[in-house]
Amino acid sequence: MRMDKPIAVVDLFSGPGGLAEGFAASGRTAGIDRYRIRVSIEKDPAAHQTLLLRSFLRQFGGKFPPEYYAFLNGESDEPDWAGLYPGQWRNAADEARCLELGQPETRDFLEGRIRDIRADHGGRTVLIGGPPCQAYSVAGRSRNAGIAGYVPHEDERHFLYQQYVDVLRQLEPAAFVMENVKGMLSSAVNGDSIFLRVMSDLRSSAGPDSYRLFALSPSSDGGLFGFGPQPKDFVVCSEEHGVPQARHRVIILGLRRDIADKLPPTSPWVLQKRPSTVSVSDVIGAMPRQRSRLSRADSTAAWHRAVRDAARRLRDPLSNVTEEQDRAFRVVIESVLRNEDRDQFVAVPAVGGTELPESCPAALREWIFDSNLRSLPNNDTRSHMPSDLARYFFAASFARACGRSPRAGEFPETLEPNHRSWQTGAYADRFRVQLEDRPSRTVTCHIAKDGHYYIHPDPSQCRSLTVREAARLQTFPDNYLFKGNRTQQYVQVGNAVPPFLARQIADGLWNVFQNLETQAPTQDPSALPKARSNNI
Repeated sequence: MRMDKPIAVVDLFSGPGGLAEGFAASGRTAGIDRYRIRVSIEKDPAAHQTLLLRSFLRQFGGKFPPEYYAFLNGESDEPDWAGLYPGQWRNAADEARCLELGQPETRDFLEGRIRDIRADHGGRTVLIGGPPCQAYSVAGRSRNAGIAGYVPHEDERHFLYQQYVDVLRQLEPAAFVMENVKGMLSSAVNGDSIFLRVMSDLRSSAGPDSYRLFALSPSSDGGLFGFGPQPKDFVVCSEEHGVPQARHRVIILGLRRDIADKLPPTSPWVLQKRPSTVSVSDVIGAMPRQRSRLSRADSTAAWHRAVRDAARRLRDPLSNVTEEQDRAFRVVIESVLRNEDRDQFVAVPAVGGTELPESCPAALREWIFDSNLRSLPNNDTRSHMPSDLARYFFAASFARACGRSPRAGEFPETLEPNHRSWQTGAYADRFRVQLEDRPSRTVTCHIAKDGHYYIHPDPSQCRSLTVREAARLQTFPDNYLFKGNRTQQYVQVGNAVPPFLARQIADGLWNVFQNLETQAPTQDPSALPKARSNNI
């Protein structure tokens, strides 16, 4: 394989750019640009602004301009990047496009861009992306079932992946990576498995059997012994690969058949499992202590009164726990009350505290930490009603004492929300603490709606996670700025592929290309079928 210039990457359904960030960073520590993002497509304006800014910053070869750090550190307003660095901004605007796949103007643009990429790179290209997953997710299907007259086969969201397949057919890349929710495995339309249909369409996108599909983290040996990976093998458990989050996603690697036929007996693309998991406290444990805001009449004094009022509601013994756990709970509550008047929370929004705990693995710390930052962007706390603040206080204290998040029936009656479903058991874990000594639960875009499922593990802070805390659980570098309002920022973080995982995928794919580097062509490329005609 010719390695004279980077491999071109086309990124679809890009979101804020988690997948692209991992590919762009692959080889950076060795001073090698393995991949170059040639085009990214995202229709959401806020996510596109995040994507555009990151594309602009990549134009500087890993060393960001000083004006960017002055902006992040609060020393200046955001500059006019187009005026300050017109060439770099123009390149970024050419790469990161705010377009909707399937629309005529997007098709016209991509046809022209794909012609250019094929002319510049031949078959040395990679397609990446994750079609939107609302119709596949278990939660989404539950919501759809409650919609009167909902007809699954008429829901176009089931078939957005076909936009990805259309580009795959035109580009005929050496490889592709597609990501989606685990619910895709069980989703069906008219009794037909969505996952099997997706697999079939991907496999034959550029002609019969034009791609072979591989699992990145197989749980069985089927793929290694020629029987092909099983559907469950395509599920990648992020916590097994150094991500502090139990995020389980379907990720499919496809290799063009002429490349797959030359693979060695080993599986160089397979992700290596880490010896231990990374916990919540390993990445957010040293971040600045911030109090929650109050949704009305916020002030430090009012917040202290709300905390003391919450504590007064917690006098009754806990239910469904041991006496030892109940005593531990009392100790936590008393400790918070004993210290909360004299504790000095940092300013809101927080300044300082950019370091990561020593317990954070070195590779992840190096990936996230930026020594040029004196404060963390996107790290201001959201506002909570005093009643929710009290529930967060109780839930975090319970979790610290008992090692688990409380169920609905374990909340004191004085803290029960006025929801008809509270006693039904349907939402027994509506309030969930992210336990400090374990990977977090999956960070989803629902975090934008409320913080109930993403309660900070420190009882004294009485709040949900900030955007930056969620971004650290998603392994975004601290210098990755999310644009838009806070709700839009949460959505971007929740929808993204963890960049630290994406880099591992890119590294594994690079191993495939390296294995082909010294192999001579076995036949005249002109004799190959159309899908195999691109030399790499």
